[in-house]
Amino acid sequence: MSDVTVAELSGWGRHPVVTGRQRCAENLARITNGAVLSRGLGRSYGDASLPPPGDHVVAVTTRADRLLFFDSDAGVVRAEAGLSLAELNRLFWPRGWCPPSSPGTQSVTLGGMVAADVHGKSHHSEGCFGEHVRALRVRVADGRILDVSDDVEPELFRATLGGLGLTGHVLEVELRLRPAPSPWIQAESERFGDLGSLIDALQDASAHWPYTVAWADLSSRGKSRGRGILERGRAADPSTAPASPPVPKRTFSVPLVCPVLSEATVRSLNMARYWGRSKISRGIVHPESFFYPLDVVGRFNRLYGRRGFTQYQAVLPPRSGRAGCVKVFDILERMRATPLLCVLKDFRAEGKGMISFPMQGLSMAIDLPIRDHTQAVIDALNDFVAGEGGRVYLAKDALTRAEHFRAMEPRLDDWLRVRRIWDPDVALKSALSVRLFGDPA
Repeated sequence: MSDVTVAELSGWGRHPVVTGRQRCAENLARITNGAVLSRGLGRSYGDASLPPPGDHVVAVTTRADRLLFFDSDAGVVRAEAGLSLAELNRLFWPRGWCPPSSPGTQSVTLGGMVAADVHGKSHHSEGCFGEHVRALRVRVADGRILDVSDDVEPELFRATLGGLGLTGHVLEVELRLRPAPSPWIQAESERFGDLGSLIDALQDASAHWPYTVAWADLSSRGKSRGRGILERGRAADPSTAPASPPVPKRTFSVPLVCPVLSEATVRSLNMARYWGRSKISRGIVHPESFFYPLDVVGRFNRLYGRRGFTQYQAVLPPRSGRAGCVKVFDILERMRATPLLCVLKDFRAEGKGMISFPMQGLSMAIDLPIRDHTQAVIDALNDFVAGEGGRVYLAKDALTRAEHFRAMEPRLDDWLRVRRIWDPDVALKSALSVRLFGDPA
């Protein structure tokens, strides 16, 4: 079949770290037989793609990366689950097609995008990735290989979109690409001096621009806390964009684990970022620079040090509004939790993924270095978010407690019901499912 290797595994946050057995080969139908979980490029931040404690095998999908067919009239593509978003972009940007709902990195596989039901700067305009998935081929717990869609086993299909790999091994993904007159992006950025004006501008831009995101500076204090930069964009007009397709950007990699990102350095970097550009900037930019700015630095997660970091991403409903965002920042400040990054997005209504993360409201993604009191900080944040009717993104999570997630997620029982139908003996599981859903290790 394939060799099984033993390795230390972690998510992108490098916390937690577990020892796991990996099986990797081109034939996903074979290597998923007996595996408890599939794993792609390991870019989920916490423990969603990690095996539970014990002698378990994880199927690594990255060698199963073939493009199976493409309908050039409809923009429908079918590929194996291990195909990376970077390769999809390389193939289709020059052909006038773009993937929908692109996340913040292109170092992800199609299977991982399904499992996390990823979203991006366009959630307000095109929803999650799962809204554009037409069909999946999955291997369920009893070994059967099924083709599922909105018309065939629709409950299993919806439970698998955002289901964290716990309803079946995703083998193939069929999705509809979006036509694009140009892969280049007409982008604007604008600086705002306080959180209120930044959020107002973000929500206003969402009515007019397909891509929006805001960076907020939480290292500043007083009235300027939360000042930041709004970025908005759309596909560039071919008459003003470069005629040639974008060449993949060159990258460099952080060679060693080095805790560079301290409170002092982040304050300096934030100040440079905030003041280091015109109040308003406009121009045609490379799509990698717009969608995946951190990809230029390989293994940048090493900059957080040996203990790693967690990204706390939560969405608060519209009724919570700006005041809810301020209270989240108040908790961080009161508990002396140093946010190293904060990104805001405007979300529309939730999609068809049964426990997919986004819902209508304001999303905050906050990088926190792992410290002795980080669990207490996450507990305090989750107390507040649950009380406001919000929820957290499990693809980024490493520290949420089971009782908090259950309080946040009224759809959980329905998803668990579908999962039990297809996997009554809990053959498929992860470190996250043991932590949050009580799965046996």
